[in-house]
Amino acid sequence: MRTDPADATVQTAPAARQWTRPPGRTHEQTTVTGSGDAHWAAASAALLAWGVTTRSGFRVEPPGPVRVGQDLRLTAVVGPLRVHEPVRVVAVVDTPDRRGFAYATRPGHPVSGEEAFVLHRDPDGRVRLTLRSVTGPGRGPWRVVFPVLLVAQRVYRRRYTRALRGLGVVSPR
Repeated sequence: MRTDPADATVQTAPAARQWTRPPGRTHEQTTVTGSGDAHWAAASAALLAWGVTTRSGFRVEPPGPVRVGQDLRLTAVVGPLRVHEPVRVVAVVDTPDRRGFAYATRPGHPVSGEEAFVLHRDPDGRVRLTLRSVTGPGRGPWRVVFPVLLVAQRVYRRRYTRALRGLGVVSPR
């Protein structure tokens, strides 16, 4: 695992199989995305290129692979609204059976906290995606709409769990 040296603690612990949750509002969810080497390779490549995020309806600026210390702007498009979410990648995990990353919110983000997206491969070949988050209210006007943002967060989590399904599947001829 590589972590940002400026961040002594990565709250979502993406490299850890078991998560000791910090105090506050936390979430952890694991779903099967597929199985086999082809799915693992395709899902890993997509994840480390922001595929879960972009396949869930966000734009990522600047585009490119996930890198520790990288500052980005995620943009959610909801009807005519554009919600900009500044984040910093605080950890990247890249091992033979575990790949993923965590980002922390930066000033201007609607919420305060951290989110992790981690793929892991079971000995039987199943590939699972684990989502972890620590969420608190953002600052300024975002604080008032925090309850609404929690509903939006649940909607996006459902999208995240579906984003990598079916990758690397070879169709029969």
